[in-house]
Amino acid sequence: MVSKSHLLIIEDEEGAARTLEKFFSKNGYAVSISATGEEGIAHFLTRTPEVVLLDFKLPGLDGEQVFLKLKEINPMIPVIIMTAFGEVDLAVRLLKLGVFYYVTKPFELDILLHLIQEAMGKTLLARENVRLQEKLQGRFSSENFIYRSEIMAETINLAMRVADSEATVLIRGESGSGKEVLANIIHYASTRKNGPFVKVNLAALPATLIEAELFGHEKGAFTGAEKSRIGRFEEANGGTIFLDEIGDLPMETQIKLLRVIQEREIVRLGSNKPIAIDIRLISATHKDLAHEVRQRTFREDLFFRINTITIPMPSLRRRKEDIPFLADHFLKKFAARERKPLRGLTKEALNELMKYSFPGNVRELENVIERAVILSRNENISKEDLPALPAGRAGEAENGDDALPLPERMRRIENRLIRKALEKNHFVQTRTARELGISESTLRYKMESLGIKNS
Repeated sequence: MVSKSHLLIIEDEEGAARTLEKFFSKNGYAVSISATGEEGIAHFLTRTPEVVLLDFKLPGLDGEQVFLKLKEINPMIPVIIMTAFGEVDLAVRLLKLGVFYYVTKPFELDILLHLIQEAMGKTLLARENVRLQEKLQGRFSSENFIYRSEIMAETINLAMRVADSEATVLIRGESGSGKEVLANIIHYASTRKNGPFVKVNLAALPATLIEAELFGHEKGAFTGAEKSRIGRFEEANGGTIFLDEIGDLPMETQIKLLRVIQEREIVRLGSNKPIAIDIRLISATHKDLAHEVRQRTFREDLFFRINTITIPMPSLRRRKEDIPFLADHFLKKFAARERKPLRGLTKEALNELMKYSFPGNVRELENVIERAVILSRNENISKEDLPALPAGRAGEAENGDDALPLPERMRRIENRLIRKALEKNHFVQTRTARELGISESTLRYKMESLGIKNS
């Protein structure tokens, strides 16, 4: 028998509490009622619910005090606040503290049901990611595998769902956002976890050496080839190869890579003998490969081969709630290296980090904290220890189109806006169209004309 999802309602008005209990019980939930904040906290400790529905005005502890206590006990459980119209400012403040949502009285029960369903989904996602952490424990360690944000949890969850398949995966994201970390996660959560994980940064290799690096070579294959050498594909046999910045792959090498994916064999430079390989391919790029295909700088057939599954990697400015946890990790790491007894960051220093857009993403945050640790002379990193972090740089990485003709500039801007909205709404077209203020059919037309796939 499947157990019902558990909803805890903390509401002191008996009539309202019974109405809610009857409604949600009818909709398939196991409902518990508490008339005071203290009673609700005790119930929360006894049986953890999936969601809490909390009235703001309560006898004794008020809604804010109860929420903060519940968050301290288990921050993974979403809380929805019920509040009177005049308390909206308070409710908005609680949203910033981590409340899932608030509803003003009187409210429609169907709207509340929809919010409860969304919150239940968040709880399920959080629990799946706890299981992910346990699955990877002892097999994978990465300093950047730190997150609390929902968008990152959903990204990791998608990665886990594709990990055990043999499908090729394309990770899209800005430089420094952690694409290699995600590739590591996919490998170590897969059936190939005991095989090698070989990473190749194509952007760091001279174009003349890429083929020799990937495919290997025989002795005398070219000037300086004094002995035979296996390539990275052979090194990855039985495991995973990660091709970072695949958008920088030369056109002539793209043809050979396509053949490798199709035939599962390679030929070393200077040889005619094919060598069978058993690999799983994960690639990553910061480029818009669909645009590169239209510009004829990337092969369309290879593009379709490598993006069987596309995983968008969120930028740090889209997961700002992760900044305090990442900053704390990097602080401990560099304080240990520098043998400094640092305790943490001051509130002012953390506020500066939270206001900054980090165009360099997690890698830039790490560099900022490393510098601050080295320069700090106190037990806490202060605002003065940080480099100057100019505000308003969020769009910097997306600019640079000024020299283009107006139609192409507009096309690029529209492309970026639609892609961002799709990623934000997890590629649900109905929600994306609503956010953009256009119809769903218009969205589909624009996606098709711009070459945007519904990943």
